[in-house]
Amino acid sequence: MEVIAAESGTRIETRVRDLSQQGCYVDTNKPLPLRTVTDVRITEGTQLFEARGRVVYSRVGKGMGLVFTAIEPEQRGILATWFAESRETSWLAANRRRSQRVLMKIPVRVSGQNARGSPFEEETHTRAISAHGALILVSTEVYRGQRLTLSNVQAKAALEYVVAHIDSHQSDHPQVGVELLLPNRMFWHVAFPPKDRTPRHPDAKPLLKTSESS
Repeated sequence: MEVIAAESGTRIETRVRDLSQQGCYVDTNKPLPLRTVTDVRITEGTQLFEARGRVVYSRVGKGMGLVFTAIEPEQRGILATWFAESRETSWLAANRRRSQRVLMKIPVRVSGQNARGSPFEEETHTRAISAHGALILVSTEVYRGQRLTLSNVQAKAALEYVVAHIDSHQSDHPQVGVELLLPNRMFWHVAFPPKDRTPRHPDAKPLLKTSESS
């Protein structure tokens, strides 16, 4: 990453510690003063992200926080791609922690806009659920990073989610991994296993049998 002070031309080469769509935090032993206007350049592989920023947090000898004040549309697309890849990696890692998900078929309704921008609504069901998301079957074409609405038909509740992973091996009804924008343990009306549960936990096998039979 490069941070260049717009007025003085001071250039800092460093690495990003935290990155969001609003800004980032970088490690540096010579942080710029608060309110310094900067040009920001972040490189990941062959992709380059550029934006105008401003220093909103500065800690001597440690680092500084920057808020993005101006981002061109194509640059926002680069950020969106990075976050989609990061979200998918996180979702796949969480999905491998089988003790934290429950295999359960729950009727749901998916609605929003398809990949071509046309509104759609589809009745389907989950394959697995967790407090943070679900694995559902979706025949409509969607894309990673897309925000849609998911309705729990039985509970008559709805919330927003983002598409984190698409498994298209089943061409007719791809399995889509979705992540809730805000984790909600009550949305599914299911008691999830505690975080410290492992496959060797004395209650693990009975719970899995009950979930699979549901």
